[in-house]
Amino acid sequence: MATIEDVAKLAGLSRTTVSRVINNHPYVSEKKRVLVSNAMSELGYVPNSSARSLRSQKTEMVALLIPRVMNPFFSELIERMEMAAAENGYQLIICQTKYSKKKELDYLNLLKTKQVDGIILSSIQNDWNVIEPFLEYGPIVLCNEFEEDADVPSVRLDQTYGGYISTKHLLELGHRKIAYCTGGYKSNVAKSREAGFKKALAEFNVEFYEEFSFRDAFTIEDGRRVFQEILELKEKPSAIFTGGDEVAAGIISEAKRSGWKIPEDLAVVGFDNQAITELVEPTITTVYQPIDEMARKAFQVMMEKVSSKRYRHKEIYEYDLELIVRESTVKQGVYV
Repeated sequence: MATIEDVAKLAGLSRTTVSRVINNHPYVSEKKRVLVSNAMSELGYVPNSSARSLRSQKTEMVALLIPRVMNPFFSELIERMEMAAAENGYQLIICQTKYSKKKELDYLNLLKTKQVDGIILSSIQNDWNVIEPFLEYGPIVLCNEFEEDADVPSVRLDQTYGGYISTKHLLELGHRKIAYCTGGYKSNVAKSREAGFKKALAEFNVEFYEEFSFRDAFTIEDGRRVFQEILELKEKPSAIFTGGDEVAAGIISEAKRSGWKIPEDLAVVGFDNQAITELVEPTITTVYQPIDEMARKAFQVMMEKVSSKRYRHKEIYEYDLELIVRESTVKQGVYV
């Protein structure tokens, strides 16, 4: 089995230089890094990560907590975050909570037991006063989800604006009976979108009907269920703003199966701009979220916290959203 001395000999460098390359020391030339990398590859040498962790008191791993791997938004967030981690010499551990408070706490214990250097929360299941004590053991960064009481960095999207521009689009098309569909009650992301939805209605002096409000919708199947509930209403909406493209696709599929025309009988707006928006017929009007920018910023902030060890410091980084108009609200994509 090759040793670090073997790598140093083959590379024609000192053991110290090889060690600095392995540990990502900043003051090593690119030429020497290449020599070490080539030597390691030729010899099949793998650094002892456990030993490096003991010396540096770092695991070079960060945990990303997400509610659902199958949700396209979080799937893309994982991919972008993993790329950012790799660029920083880190590994990303994916932890799926399935909206469980217990699972979230179990994964937060990874920080307490020093198995990860930090945790990035893309959703929050427990109250912040339950999560906050874990800051004694390392940094926590919020990405996507946010909590106003949290004294940690928050990298998020302007969800209120997203709800506002989506609803305003429907109002400008002449719709006055607009339904609202969301994933849940507790999420601040969902609450912000609903605030934007109601803000647009208020600007147009349009009343909000509680019977047009649908909750706990996350998947395509949920979208189908929501449409069946719409069918049971005495007075039906002419448009619906959903909290996700999967839900929007489910609504469109079930509506078409029931003989409804989209957008003539029901205009539908999704959220996230996932691939499915251009695969269904008609294509789905949706809100584009800059996931790549958010993921990279969140990991950059995490690296700063790992380095500075200043875990309790509130910082907010917010990104704008963009409405992409397609055929689920405007026939043939013509928007006037």
